[in-house]
Amino acid sequence: MNTRLASSVPASAVYPDAKGRFGKFGGRYVPETLVPALDRLQAGVNRYLGSEEFLAEFHLELRTWVGRPTALSFARTLSKRWGAEVWLKREDLAHTGAHKINNAVGQTLLAKRLGAKRIIAETGAGQHGVASAAAAARLGLPCVVYMGAVDVERQAPNVGRMQLMGATVVPVTSGDKTLRAAIDEALRDWVSDPDGTYYSLGSAVGPHPYPYLVRELQAVIGREARAQMLEFAGGLPDVAIACVGGGSNAIGLFHAFLADAQVRLIGVEAGGRGPGLGDNAASLTFGTPGVLQGSYSLLLQDAFGQIQETHSVSAGLDYPGVGPEHAYLMQTGRVTYESATDADTLDALTECARAEGILPAIETAHAFVGARRYAAEHPGARILIGCSGRGDKDMPILQRTVLKDLQVS
Repeated sequence: MNTRLASSVPASAVYPDAKGRFGKFGGRYVPETLVPALDRLQAGVNRYLGSEEFLAEFHLELRTWVGRPTALSFARTLSKRWGAEVWLKREDLAHTGAHKINNAVGQTLLAKRLGAKRIIAETGAGQHGVASAAAAARLGLPCVVYMGAVDVERQAPNVGRMQLMGATVVPVTSGDKTLRAAIDEALRDWVSDPDGTYYSLGSAVGPHPYPYLVRELQAVIGREARAQMLEFAGGLPDVAIACVGGGSNAIGLFHAFLADAQVRLIGVEAGGRGPGLGDNAASLTFGTPGVLQGSYSLLLQDAFGQIQETHSVSAGLDYPGVGPEHAYLMQTGRVTYESATDADTLDALTECARAEGILPAIETAHAFVGARRYAAEHPGARILIGCSGRGDKDMPILQRTVLKDLQVS
């Protein structure tokens, strides 16, 4: 566990430089065939992301279609149990059930402006795939979603949702058959048609400008949460906590608080079965520096630099790397990163469901483990949890785990 105290890092300090680096992390490590496509994307980001016309359409879609602002809920029962003041930023209430829709809408609007004829996306837990399918349907573009064959099986409800919205779901049977393999396959597709295809990357990973683009589109989470905490809680939280896989929901929540030195920030990774290589997906906790899928960050790899398979009960956190901005924020000490085991995560999910009537995604439940741990160490603390998604999609996994011994009476 990284226990360094948070330091004050001005928000401007974590923007990538001209080469897309957050400190030593980030950058662009791609085949030459993708350089023109990334250059066009960078030019589009520079042209549109700050334009009044683009932002007006983006925020109109967020307000009238996605359902923003999402609620800030006071968790009454958890607060009493934990001896803390617990607040939930409810991204599970956004259209399609998770934070992923913010990014998918923004990137699909950008794709239309760049003249793309089709959208491709990768997905692990299926939420970015569902969000991409929904956004593409909304804006009249065909959509292809690559998904590891293992995840197709364990996230079957989301596969059906994508198909109902008109997307083509392609099971990936190569590699580890999970999120990393899905990203590899999406990149191959993009290389084959970089002019007519737009790759909507779902997390704050990959080559520049994706980590920056995804962060900017997800930063609405933290901006809303900060204003809502001031309005409803009467002040900023003592700590904001989010789960971390690739890191999009976490960076979206954290970004608005980076300049608030009094607010601690904690990311919680998938600790899986334990600390052994191959038993978890905790790249920040156990990883070492290296290059994966276009970016220099912290990775789960062996002594020879070979990327290792990961394990997590949650499909969405089952990735052997992490966004470069998170690696930078850990290096500076501004954000603390720790991990939660599968067993603790399922226990926290069950506690939240029974105490608050909210079924969080298994990914999200990792943040609840971190929050419960923090409350035990800091009685009376005001805690903000990023409730990144709802757990409907996880019912096949929950049926095989926490529900398997329960009797219907």
